[in-house]
Amino acid sequence: MSYFEKVLKTELKKEPLILAIETSCDETAVALIKNGREIVADEIISSANLHVKFGGVVPEIASRMHTTAIYTATENALKNSGYSFSDIDAIAVTYGAGLLGALLVGVSFAKSLAFSLGVPLIPVSHIRGHIAASYLADKTLEPPFICILASGGHTAIIAVEDYYNLKILGSTIDDAVGEAFDKVARVLGLEYPGGPNVEKLAKQGKNVVELPKMLKNHDNPFDFSYSGLKTAVINYCHKQNQLGVELNGENVACSFQHAAISVLASKAVKAMELTGYKTITVSGGVGANGYLRELLQKESQKHGFKLVLPEKRYCTDNAAMIGAEGYLQYKNKNFADLTLNASAVVSLN
Repeated sequence: MSYFEKVLKTELKKEPLILAIETSCDETAVALIKNGREIVADEIISSANLHVKFGGVVPEIASRMHTTAIYTATENALKNSGYSFSDIDAIAVTYGAGLLGALLVGVSFAKSLAFSLGVPLIPVSHIRGHIAASYLADKTLEPPFICILASGGHTAIIAVEDYYNLKILGSTIDDAVGEAFDKVARVLGLEYPGGPNVEKLAKQGKNVVELPKMLKNHDNPFDFSYSGLKTAVINYCHKQNQLGVELNGENVACSFQHAAISVLASKAVKAMELTGYKTITVSGGVGANGYLRELLQKESQKHGFKLVLPEKRYCTDNAAMIGAEGYLQYKNKNFADLTLNASAVVSLN
């Protein structure tokens, strides 16, 4: 009997202990999640400091660092939790989306571990993992709810109809919001990662730079476009330089952040009105943005809906969210065989 035939016969446990692995970008993350919502251990080894001088993530460096850090992160997670390899009921791993070389490190390690332990291998979408982070923030949370997905690679308003079915109400037609933050940071001379540095600078400025409204007459009211906004900021900075005017980076950062973030909150509120849902959540790295969180808190109080905000640590890449989503896939027996491969791109739903 093959490995896969054996795991398909696995008797599902009510409160499984899942070891989760996330290596989609520059964080090597390993977590232990019990019953889908309890974080038993959570380890992250980041190589972000190595990418700063390049102004962004260098895929080859990220992949190399994953190979040196993944076992250490796993060992630390087990040691700090008090569990051992023999206690693990399943292995969940991000198979996409992300940097292909980085993903392959995690997938290869997960396959080897699952095979050696004789436990199920669970393929997890990085995107669904971000959404599942909300289940860690609120252990009572149940669908349906509206989720704002805002990261470096994706921007969307998603109706989470149940644990397995997502409806994309709208998404970006070009750049993602996190990508726009990084590009604006670069033109302002800020270091990688761009998002937190733009936010920090914006706190010192005012919303006084006139910037275009996104997709003013677009057919889908829930779609986004950040390319034009990003270009407008770049052109404004270049024009100021050509005129010999000293650039007020604080005001540029504040004005850009206001334009980029306020539309996320306003479209999420429209989605709540359309669906009649009572809860809204945030996922992805931009979900850690303080201005977005403040806006949503104000909107939730104004309109009377429930707001679930994951800790900032669980908005950015982490393995705990992969374990939370892995638990849902475990219950559905969505297991992979040893031919599982990494994918740089996966569909939003």
